[in-house]
Amino acid sequence: MSLLTLDRVSKRYGDIPAVDQVSFEVDRGQVVGFLGPNGAGKSTTMRMITQFIEPDAGTIQLDGVPLDQAGREAKRRIGYLPENNPLYSEMLVSEYLDFVGRLRELAGPDRQRAIDEAVAATSLEPVYHRPIGELSKGFRQRVGLAAAILHRPDLLILDEPTEGLDPNQRVEIRRLISDLGRERTVLLSTHVLPELQFTCSRLLIINRGKLVADGPMDGLVARAKGAARVAVEAAGANVAERLGALPGVGDVEILEAADGRTRVVLTAASAEDLRPRVFEVAMVERWTLYELHQEAGSLEDLFRELTIEQESE
Repeated sequence: MSLLTLDRVSKRYGDIPAVDQVSFEVDRGQVVGFLGPNGAGKSTTMRMITQFIEPDAGTIQLDGVPLDQAGREAKRRIGYLPENNPLYSEMLVSEYLDFVGRLRELAGPDRQRAIDEAVAATSLEPVYHRPIGELSKGFRQRVGLAAAILHRPDLLILDEPTEGLDPNQRVEIRRLISDLGRERTVLLSTHVLPELQFTCSRLLIINRGKLVADGPMDGLVARAKGAARVAVEAAGANVAERLGALPGVGDVEILEAADGRTRVVLTAASAEDLRPRVFEVAMVERWTLYELHQEAGSLEDLFRELTIEQESE
């Protein structure tokens, strides 16, 4: 049984469908990326999972139990770092984490042990006795993350957890999220696309309230349109013209080359691998091939394909 299940979940704000019939399941021990443009429904979905708001239709289950039946027991098993990361700036970090521990009903030595683990995991030792209001944005994010994992949740919901962090801090938080994913289920939303590729094994993409992609990260990226480009560098006659006339070639981009060579990038009109055709024509035309490789697709290619291009339809 999956830890988290959404079945045809919908939420409207007036006449605007923020989330429209979204369904997916997440198993234990997965770090799942949740991606979409601004206003696509990511934060609304996360707020429904964490019971900040209720869906208008559909069901959300934790371990097979609907959230509206599980009530407080479900909340005890979920950790949440919202995008705006609300903190009490007048509190010391130590006071705030102790306060959160009390809210989470952690008592005595267990509370202090949980605080110590969260502080160590998020590297908050240098600011543990400082007021939150004096901290940098990066340290504030770490305080919010420490609060989210304080009660050792089974399901961790992170909305833009690396916002405002410098590159070194991003690496540390990325490492922490990967470590957490070995024991917990993590649903991670971020606009920093490399964070998802480094951290997540699975990707969900939402656009205009609908789920438009769900699958393994590598598999989805490999099917992006960027993966249909083939770079060719050859010396010979009429290279660009002959390659542009090949069946299956949709577009030819001619790049600068030296020493009598021609360098082009071919875009396939379908999912067909163009390299065998290129190699055959090179043999027939007696060209000298210096380069022939298929470019890897990127998460940015996939994101644009499933969101920006749909907006123009």
